[in-house]
Amino acid sequence: MQHEEIIAATRLWLEKAVIGLNLCPFAKSVYVKNQVRIVVSEARHLDGFLEDLDRELDHLAEVDPEVTDTTLLIHPTLFPDFLLFNDVLEIADEAITEHELEGVLQIASFHPDFQFEGTEPDDITNFTNRSPYPTLHLIREASIDRAVEAFPEAETIYERNMETLRTLGIAGWKALGLSVPESYQGGNNGKN
Repeated sequence: MQHEEIIAATRLWLEKAVIGLNLCPFAKSVYVKNQVRIVVSEARHLDGFLEDLDRELDHLAEVDPEVTDTTLLIHPTLFPDFLLFNDVLEIADEAITEHELEGVLQIASFHPDFQFEGTEPDDITNFTNRSPYPTLHLIREASIDRAVEAFPEAETIYERNMETLRTLGIAGWKALGLSVPESYQGGNNGKN
């Protein structure tokens, strides 16, 4: 798989789902200003991926936010299992501490088979965090703080996103041109 294809699928997901469905009301401003860095890792093993993560954390800590506000670090093949990828998120969070970036950066995760605790795998609400490929989102905390000031009811985003996905349903998701994981059996809490 070529980097261009991976990046194009990720951009489509950002434009149609994250921004288009307003799943993250803070994403549009940095995306349209071309301040989102998308990096595809070619690491052959976890250690290599963590080295890529280290480089991206250092880069984001050093670069002017007007140039790069946020980074998406993607690996298209290394983490097909969501639970394994979830374990990697814990290691990634430890890297924040090791780089002395607590309070500066934080990490969110997205995965094609993302599943919230307490939901079934085919629950449509899981699609709020389903991306085309396993992705770590490196986020500046200052950007989050500014966004929350501009959107004072930020705690309602989660519930609104769930309702948006329930209303959209799997047919609506597909109509956006977005992929559906092979593991999706269809229809729990969403229109088919």
